[in-house]
Amino acid sequence: MTHVVLDSCIRCRYTDCVDVCPVDCFRIGPNMLVIDPDECIDCAVCVPECPVEAIKAEEDVPAEQVGFVALNAELAPSWPAITRKQDPLPEAEQWKDVTDKLQYLER
Repeated sequence: MTHVVLDSCIRCRYTDCVDVCPVDCFRIGPNMLVIDPDECIDCAVCVPECPVEAIKAEEDVPAEQVGFVALNAELAPSWPAITRKQDPLPEAEQWKDVTDKLQYLER
C-alpha cells in the first residue's frame, strides 16, 4: 500500500509533509503535490503534518476521491521531487476549505 495526496492539496500546496518524509517520495506540480507510489514506504509520518488533511492511506481514500490513487501514480513520474519545505501557494488560505477542486488541477 501507499499514501495518496487528495484534492484538498490543489491550490494550497502546503509542503509540511515533505520535511518528514524519510524516502523523498513527494513530487511537486504547479499547484499540488503528489506521492510517488513506487517510492512511498507507507510509514504515514506525513499524514499528521498536512494542515488540510490531504494525505490518506490508499485504503482510506474516500470513494469520491479514489481517482486520486491513479492520478498520483500518473503525475509522479513527470513531476520533480521536492525534499524541502516551501511556502504554500499565495491563495492557500482562501482555498484550504474548498472541496471538489479537481477542475483546478494544473498539470
